[in-house]
Amino acid sequence: MPRRSATVPTDGPSAPDHRHLLAGLATDWFAAHARDLPWRRPGTTAWGVLVSEVMLQQTPVSRVTPVWLDWVARWPTPADLAAEQSGEAIRAWGRLGYPRRALRLHACAVAVGERHGGEIPDDLDQLLALPGVGTYTARAVAAFAFRQRHPVVDTNVRRLVARAAGGLADAGPATTAADLVATEALLPADPAAAAVASAAFMELGAVRCVARTPLCLQCPLVSVCAWRRASDAGVAVALSGPSRKPQRYAGTDRQVRGLLLGVVRGADVAVPRAALDVVWADDVQRDRALASLLADGLLTEPVRGYFALP
Repeated sequence: MPRRSATVPTDGPSAPDHRHLLAGLATDWFAAHARDLPWRRPGTTAWGVLVSEVMLQQTPVSRVTPVWLDWVARWPTPADLAAEQSGEAIRAWGRLGYPRRALRLHACAVAVGERHGGEIPDDLDQLLALPGVGTYTARAVAAFAFRQRHPVVDTNVRRLVARAAGGLADAGPATTAADLVATEALLPADPAAAAVASAAFMELGAVRCVARTPLCLQCPLVSVCAWRRASDAGVAVALSGPSRKPQRYAGTDRQVRGLLLGVVRGADVAVPRAALDVVWADDVQRDRALASLLADGLLTEPVRGYFALP
């Protein structure tokens, strides 16, 4: 885990506080260099934004893009998805990983119809009350879909703010309330400008202020970044690696779950147990993975020994 540097002092003439400049510099850079992502394009609905944010959790943009495009073409509104069986959401989810997110999106679509007349609410508390919508997703939808002023804090934003504003090598392993406070303090007062700044911070964290080898010389914040200034002055501690180790996948129950779910997802009728038995040799692990898929509601057993999507 990276060691934290000493926070750069922000008082006194030798170490001016540049935090008030971060949002403007990031926004100007974003206007010229933001990636052309489909959910950022004009005309994207709040539902499209919400779907993108759920899909992007722990999943690269390159994998999300084709699935998102297919999803919003098939289900352009929450009502369209709510009218389908939840199993269709799992099928359309493909191999994005963490397929419970598909179930949550379906449950969210149903709730939007029941509580909000089929329209994604623009109120933060109402967004937070939707199934599967947490602190990050609610604020992301409020900011990116409705241009409201909320701190949108994911791993990339936490890292950027910790370095640029706090002079720290890394933000630590888990999001805290302090991260929301620190990020909100950097946002412009105007809600629309704050929403763009939130997107700019996220983009910079994703493509410039990366965990292992930050591209400081290509970052628009390099001249005002507290961590960079501390490094140049010999104060900050160098990175020793990301704060979170990459999760192992090969041989895990998660891999077995994916293989089992893939067999059922590709079938139009219930799949016999024998078709699942051949995908993994370890009986104990396979049975455990299958039981967990049933417990999570990702599979059903309509007839004993046969398995289907819900």
